[in-house]
Amino acid sequence: MTSVAEIEQTIPSHIAPRVRSVRFADGVATLVADATGLSRAAAAGLQQELEQAIGSLAGVSEVRVALMADKVQRSIVAIGSGKGGVGKSTLTANLAVALARAGHKVGVVDADIYGPSQPMLLDAANQKPTAEGQQLIPVESEFGVKLLSMGQLIAPGKAIAWRGPMTGNALGQLMDAQWGDAEVLLVDLPPGTGDVQLTMLQKFKPSGAIVVSTPQDLALIDATRAIDLFRQADIPIIGLVENMAGYLCPHCGQPSEPFGSGGAEAAARALGEDFLGRIPLAMEIRVASDTGQPPAASDGPQGKGFADIAARLSDWLARQ
Repeated sequence: MTSVAEIEQTIPSHIAPRVRSVRFADGVATLVADATGLSRAAAAGLQQELEQAIGSLAGVSEVRVALMADKVQRSIVAIGSGKGGVGKSTLTANLAVALARAGHKVGVVDADIYGPSQPMLLDAANQKPTAEGQQLIPVESEFGVKLLSMGQLIAPGKAIAWRGPMTGNALGQLMDAQWGDAEVLLVDLPPGTGDVQLTMLQKFKPSGAIVVSTPQDLALIDATRAIDLFRQADIPIIGLVENMAGYLCPHCGQPSEPFGSGGAEAAARALGEDFLGRIPLAMEIRVASDTGQPPAASDGPQGKGFADIAARLSDWLARQ
């Protein structure tokens, strides 16, 4: 007569850690298995493998497998700016990599529908997401970051000429994908305060927002508008980041500040918001970004600023 012990010994070793309990009575083997983080196809495969392995035992007339999954407590962090060209996408990619290196399960949603750049920044331009039913399955970059972007779904160089409702639908598909065990989703928003931003704030309600600006007054005016939009939607401001903050000449070694200095930090104080840190205007960051090798993936000096901001973000998330 088959026993519970024999059933447990029959479970394949690679899926045994997912089996939470086994019962056997009147020829019926009942198992509870953990499907947390698995796609629907993988969960179905787990169930089928258990049924086949245990159904072959003498005395087992039926195998019942109950799949259970813990709901992942996922935080959505919107990363925005009032205008383009301030390095918001570069910051998003590097924060994601730095968080992943610190042990977080991270996904990036490239919500800049018209100008997606995350596939290049995370060296995933040649990886195409698949779909299961109506859900997209994100790709995983070599840096341990899951990613979905319109840049992976359209031909290179092709313009996306969509009106507002279509961009909202596209954002919904990216957000409602099978993100599995991702604990944090960083959403790289397009510049400004338009349709995509409103859809994100109203439908998906981020846990918090980071606002990126250069130090110059013009950028800070637009960053203030972005902060006001988040406040109107009751989205907590995690803090401001000052990008392109100073430049060290590689020839003479002298520092220069073509965009000014300290503007974002001063604006954060005036607005009563936290200042998360500054990233310099550096040739190394530009070259690394163009080649899909985020500075945050290494322990070099250019990666430290991103790692420090990621640590402050991690601390903020831990307090929520």
